[in-house]
Amino acid sequence: MVYLFLADGFEEIEALAPVDILRRGNVAVKTVSVHENRTVKGAHGIRVEADLLLNEIDEVPTFAVLPGGLRGVENLGASEALCRLLKTYKDDGVTLAAICAAPTLLSKLGLICGRTVTCYPSCAPEITDGVYVDAPVCVQDGLVTSAGPGTAAAFGLMLLYLSTDEETLLKIGRGGLFMDEEDRIE
Repeated sequence: MVYLFLADGFEEIEALAPVDILRRGNVAVKTVSVHENRTVKGAHGIRVEADLLLNEIDEVPTFAVLPGGLRGVENLGASEALCRLLKTYKDDGVTLAAICAAPTLLSKLGLICGRTVTCYPSCAPEITDGVYVDAPVCVQDGLVTSAGPGTAAAFGLMLLYLSTDEETLLKIGRGGLFMDEEDRIE
């Protein structure tokens, strides 16, 4: 199970592209509102109906995913229940995944722990407990990070690969024209 957490102000492409890619690969994904209702408004006015409320979570996921959007990340961080849950997830070995500004929340919570990460370039100074690199996607020891809106598909594809296998990645990646026939996993 993958949980993708939504708060008002989330960056729509960073949330919905990974959900779409994972579901194409038959990965179980649930969107989770951190608010008191399921309707969450994105940074560009797109309203999304989340699958669950935070208090309805009933299992430990394989991945906990945080989309960016500055206001969205602020609202995610304002949820004390989510912040407690993320700390528990790290202790439980859940892979944490964050894109754009969201790695800064993980850093504020002390969840990066010296690992190499990427994020939106102007947010890099806020990564205080890790090593920032300028890359589309970084994966290291149970942490997946990505740079921003333009890397949302690559982020989703990496989550798909880590959730399934190379065959599924190539099928979805090539079928969705995210990858060329020559692209390989190394």
